[in-house]
Amino acid sequence: MEDILKKARRVFDVEIETLKRLRDSLNEEFVKAVEIVRNCRGKVITTGVGKSGHIARKVASTLSSTGTPAHFLHPAEALHGDLGVIDKEDVVLAFSTSGESPEVLSLIPYIKLLGVPLISVTNNPSSSLAKHSDVHIFLCVEREACPLQLAPTSSSTASLVLGDALAMVLLELNGFTERDFAIRHPAGSLGRRLKRVADLCHKGDRVPVVYEDTPMKEVIIEMTSKGFGATAVVNKHGKLAGIITDGDLRRFVNRGGQFDHSTAKDLMTRNPKTALMEELAAEALRRMEDHKITVLIVVDEEERPIGIIHMHDILGAGVV
Repeated sequence: MEDILKKARRVFDVEIETLKRLRDSLNEEFVKAVEIVRNCRGKVITTGVGKSGHIARKVASTLSSTGTPAHFLHPAEALHGDLGVIDKEDVVLAFSTSGESPEVLSLIPYIKLLGVPLISVTNNPSSSLAKHSDVHIFLCVEREACPLQLAPTSSSTASLVLGDALAMVLLELNGFTERDFAIRHPAGSLGRRLKRVADLCHKGDRVPVVYEDTPMKEVIIEMTSKGFGATAVVNKHGKLAGIITDGDLRRFVNRGGQFDHSTAKDLMTRNPKTALMEELAAEALRRMEDHKITVLIVVDEEERPIGIIHMHDILGAGVV
């Protein structure tokens, strides 16, 4: 067992060394690559073959999901019609450990013809691909983690991390937010966890609202017709003054209160807990749980009710 673990740890050690070397070697070429991509008015076309192709495909996916439109182009398919995906406003990001992959090199004349910037990532600064590139990033790989020095291991890891670094720097420079991320990930746990109150709350005529002087009979009609077991109470200026829930009705009856001569102001709970449209639904749910309530009135910056969200809305969306 120890021999197996030793061999596995050696792979980690070799690849970690490679990443440290690459990190320390980043220079103005990386900065130029960031600037070119950031100023690109089109999309980033990534390309590569073999393991480099797999890395290029993943980098395109990461860029696209973090605010930089990108598309993977297989170099062999490009020569059979897919080359049309490259537009004059685009940037090409090519991965090739050797920098001599024939399939990738065959794209260079067409890239130059279009006048599209070419950024290359190789482990050979003297390679044909590096020489024909506007920007070249050197991987600084001294050895593969493969004991035979054949299988791309350190080089593929270095390429992948470099792509992640490019995407994350662009994310920060472009001010990409959690909201932007959620828009690009509507399905799956990531998208659900990043849903906002605005995505789940009820708006418009669905929001139960009464005035402070509204008779209780009308209040009850408003609550039952909207089906949330609660209603917002506003003052004469339309600002939130309180909330009435089923619990408030029960407590009022238990105290011997009479609905016939009462208004919303007599029953409402003042200073109710609220939510904002742009906050995470998970935060709204946490507030409900902390205060043992099931509904929040959604207000605007002037404290006017513009929505309502129920705990069931959040749980039903699978936010948690």
